[in-house]
Amino acid sequence: MTTTLPELDEIAAAATAAAPLWRTSPAATRAAWIRAVADALDAAADELVEIADRETHLGTTRLRGEVGRTTGQLRLFADVVLEGSYLEATVDDADPSATPPRPELRRVLVGVGPVAVFSASNFPFAFSVCGGDTASAWAAGNPVVVKAHSGHPELSRRTAEIARAALAAAGAPAGSLALIEGREAGNALVQHPAIRAAGFTGSLSGGRALFDLASGRPDPIPFYGELGSVNPVVVTPGAAAARGDALAQGLVGSFTLGVGQFCTKPGVVFVPRAADAFVDAVATAVPGVPGGPLLTERITDAFPSGIDALAGDPAVAVVARGAESAGGAQPIVLRTDAAAVAERPETLLEECFGPVTLLVAYDGADDLHAALRAVPGSLTATLHAEEADDVDDTLALLQERAGRVLFAGWPTGVAVTWSQQHGGPWPATTSLHTSVGASAIRRFLRPVTFQDAPARLLPPELRDENLAAIPHRRNGRLVVSAEARAS
Repeated sequence: MTTTLPELDEIAAAATAAAPLWRTSPAATRAAWIRAVADALDAAADELVEIADRETHLGTTRLRGEVGRTTGQLRLFADVVLEGSYLEATVDDADPSATPPRPELRRVLVGVGPVAVFSASNFPFAFSVCGGDTASAWAAGNPVVVKAHSGHPELSRRTAEIARAALAAAGAPAGSLALIEGREAGNALVQHPAIRAAGFTGSLSGGRALFDLASGRPDPIPFYGELGSVNPVVVTPGAAAARGDALAQGLVGSFTLGVGQFCTKPGVVFVPRAADAFVDAVATAVPGVPGGPLLTERITDAFPSGIDALAGDPAVAVVARGAESAGGAQPIVLRTDAAAVAERPETLLEECFGPVTLLVAYDGADDLHAALRAVPGSLTATLHAEEADDVDDTLALLQERAGRVLFAGWPTGVAVTWSQQHGGPWPATTSLHTSVGASAIRRFLRPVTFQDAPARLLPPELRDENLAAIPHRRNGRLVVSAEARAS
C-alpha cells in the first residue's frame, strides 16, 4: 500500500487544521489525549504483540516489554505537559528607568506545527507510530504524520487505527495522527510545505538523504535524525584484571541482545593487549549464544557482507562465532589492534547492524587515545575502570564522542526519564537534542516573545494568574510553583 501525493496533500491539510487546536490546548486536555492513546495501546497489547512478532521476529517477551516502554513514555510526556517547565516561561517586567528603557517581555515555547515522524525497523513500538518522536511532538502541541516502516506495515496500520480511535474518543481534533506508506511518499512528506519538523531513526544513508531534502527545501526545516553509532567501550587493565569474566559475560549479553539490533549495541571494545583472560572468556561464552533472523529479509541478507567487509581487513581475526541459525545471523566476535583502527577507521569503525562486535587490542594510553580519536560520534561510550586508574584523558575523549557515558553496565537499555540523553555527535544524530526522555520535547518547540501585550491576548500560560502554577523565571529569578515546592 503506497500513499499517493494527492492523499498526502489531504493528510497534510488535516494536520494543518489540527495544529492550532493542539498548540492552544490546555495542559490537562493535551495530557488526557496522550494518556488515552497509552491506555488504548495497553488494552490492545495482545493483538499488537502477535502482529509485531509475525512481522519482526523479535519475540513476544521483548515485544510485550516494548509496548510497556511505549505506553510508559506516552504517560511520561503527559506528565511533562502538566508539570510545565518545558514551556520555559520567562517574564521581564517593564522598566522605564533602564538604559535603554525596557518594555515588558514575556517569552514561551510553542509547538512548531505538523511534525513528520519516520518509524524505525528495530523498535516497532517505541520508535514507531506512537513512539518517542510522536509522543514528544504531541506533548509539544503538534499533530503528527508518520511514515510507516516497510518492515512492519500491518502493525503500523493497526497501531495507527487504535491511536486515532482513542484520540477521537478523547476529543482530539481530526488530523492529530496520520499514517503514510512508501518511499516516494516519505520523500514528499519531508518536503511538504505543511511539515515544520521531522524526526527519524534509521540508517545513515537513508537519514542523510532525508536530511538533505529537509535542508534543501525553499523553507528548510529541522530534521532530527538518529543515524549510525558504534558505541565504543574501553576496558582498562585494572578492570580486566579485577572483573574480566563478569565484563566478558556482560559484553556477550549486550552485543547479542535482540540479535544485535539495538542502536546502542557495543560495536567496538578497546581491551588491553595483555587481557588474554578477558578475550578467552568472551570466546568461551559466544558459541553457546544462538543467532536468529534479523528484522527483515533485506537486513538478514546484508549481514554477511558487513561481516566480510570487517573480516576481510588483514589486521582482523575471528575470535569466536555463535551457534548457527538457519536463515539467520550468526553472532561473531572479531579482533584487531588500535594501530589498525587509527589507520583505517573508515573500514574498521563502520557500523555493522546485527550480532557482531570488534575487540581492539591496545598497548598503552597513547595507543588507545590515537584510536579513540578516530572513533566517530556515537550515542554512548562506556568506560570500565577501577578506582585507582588514571582515566581522565580517556574519559575526555569518550565524552567528546557520545551523548551518554556509562561507568557500569552496558549501553543496551535506555531509561525513559527526565535526565536521559539519547543522541550524540554526527553521525549518531543530526542535532544536539535527545530523542528519548523528557527533553526530547524541545525538538518540536519554538520560542515566541510577546512585547507589551494586553493580558487578554497572551497565551494563558503567560498570564499572571496562571504563571504561579508552573515553574517560570521573572526578572531573572527562578520561581517554582507552590505544588512543586510542596513535593
